[in-house]
Amino acid sequence: MSCCTPSGPSLPPREWASRTGVDSAPMVDVPGGLALIGDESGWSYPGDGEAPVRHVPVQPFGLDVHAVSNARFTAFVEATGHVTAAERYGWSFVFGGALPDDFPDTQGVVGAPWWRQVEGTSWRHPEGPPSDLDGRDDHPVVHVGADDAAAFAAWAGKRLPTEVEWEHAARGGSVTTFPWGDELEPQGQHLANVWQGEFPSRNTCADGWFTTCPVDAFPPNGYGLHNMIGNVWEWTADEREPGSGMHVLKGGSYLCHASYCRRYRPAARSSAAAASSMGNTGFRCAADLRSTA
Repeated sequence: MSCCTPSGPSLPPREWASRTGVDSAPMVDVPGGLALIGDESGWSYPGDGEAPVRHVPVQPFGLDVHAVSNARFTAFVEATGHVTAAERYGWSFVFGGALPDDFPDTQGVVGAPWWRQVEGTSWRHPEGPPSDLDGRDDHPVVHVGADDAAAFAAWAGKRLPTEVEWEHAARGGSVTTFPWGDELEPQGQHLANVWQGEFPSRNTCADGWFTTCPVDAFPPNGYGLHNMIGNVWEWTADEREPGSGMHVLKGGSYLCHASYCRRYRPAARSSAAAASSMGNTGFRCAADLRSTA
């Protein structure tokens, strides 16, 4: 065990129940058992529904080692012709600090003026036109909604993880605030892509990144999963309330900062409408075990 990557149990390889072969990204075997869910510490947000701390049974399952990258999503779109919600609507939300200084004025979000509604933004153009994916093939795809994520998962012969599965996997076998311990930056180490400095006016980029980073940029957790906190929020299959259309998001993002959003923890949660898209939201896929009966 190291302070960066707490060790998890060593498990034999398994066969996954549904794999089409069109998406060959690596997956890991996440063990089942009683999953520790929730947070009641000083880090938590009670209004988000993090409490109470509880143990929930979970079956073994497979989970992508990395969030779905731009390269993987490109392969999906080229094979299926999928058009994302952002492309259909013609715009998406972009962090204003990522826009060029001379970018035309855009509509902001009440209460969160750093989010800008930018016409022409999509997964292909993350900061609106004329931005592109040059040099970002290995970064997580963003500006995709839960419906877009579910479409990719179906094409890949996989599915989206449930909230319990996601949180259980993100802990990596630990019972601490973060997958590696109870300090965000143990001995000054940056182990996740989050905001440093004063949000939203100054990011020191002490962790090496201003917005997204490659899907494997930081050490994996105890189950071998990269970037389960920070970088981008990740869609789950669960709705916050049944029938609400608001899907649970997990993990926090590069915009999270303790001054306003300490949600870069396995237990933290947010939610958004299934067709919503933002510049800090992506996903990864899960898969069930093949029945041996």
